[in-house]
Amino acid sequence: MSNAPLMPKATAVWLVDNTTLSFGQIADFCGLHELEVQGIADGDVAAGVKGFDPVANNQLDPIEIEKGQADPAYRLRLKYNPAAAGEEKRRGPRYTPLSKRQERPAAILWLVKFHPELSDAQIGRLVGTTKPTIQSIRDRTHWNINNIQPVDPVALGLCKQSELDAAVHKASRRKEEAGEVMSDDERRKLVSTEQALGMDDEPRMPASIAGLENFSLSEREAAGEEEPAPAADYSDAESFFNLPDPEPRDGDDDEEDEDEAPHR
Repeated sequence: MSNAPLMPKATAVWLVDNTTLSFGQIADFCGLHELEVQGIADGDVAAGVKGFDPVANNQLDPIEIEKGQADPAYRLRLKYNPAAAGEEKRRGPRYTPLSKRQERPAAILWLVKFHPELSDAQIGRLVGTTKPTIQSIRDRTHWNINNIQPVDPVALGLCKQSELDAAVHKASRRKEEAGEVMSDDERRKLVSTEQALGMDDEPRMPASIAGLENFSLSEREAAGEEEPAPAADYSDAESFFNLPDPEPRDGDDDEEDEDEAPHR
């Protein structure tokens, strides 16, 4: 059950107008700041807001108001409502301030790089983003991927360290239950903020030669091509001048025989 009444600001307006409770008591009961309650009394805050009676709406007993007016140190207690038991406020999508929304791609890239065990849904809850954005960064198809540098989302203030730890442990436990073997990289501990900010940029291969990183000469053998014969080494003078004798041409043998025949 929530510790604050429904419509807390309107309830504070009603208590200011209809009771002699102190600003601190009203602020504590409604979950507001004491200066905000003082602003309501001065007319600077909640101008035009109609008061909401907590007694008529079964949120506060009249006895609590009497005790509070008699003792300025008394803290009002919200009336217990069995129908509201277990009805906690549903948590919607995480709100990210405008000043930090441009930093979300850097946080997503950090999570994808250092915690590949996290699912897209977990990353979306941590930094408040959508699955298409996460997928574009995973596939490196994001429009600004060449200018994005991975930064720890905790350092950016997009999530708490405890939330990140809980998500990582949950993902690791899910993999273990599924029987998947985790690599050493996935088992490493969380990288600290100082290490994350001091890491070198990830080297990128130019698009013009992408796909050639695994090329080797062994592909010639796989294709059935013969390796070219090594060229002869004529680096020293002796081997250079001792060249092989040229093959005799046709007709040379007849000329030698005529020369060797005795003259008659």
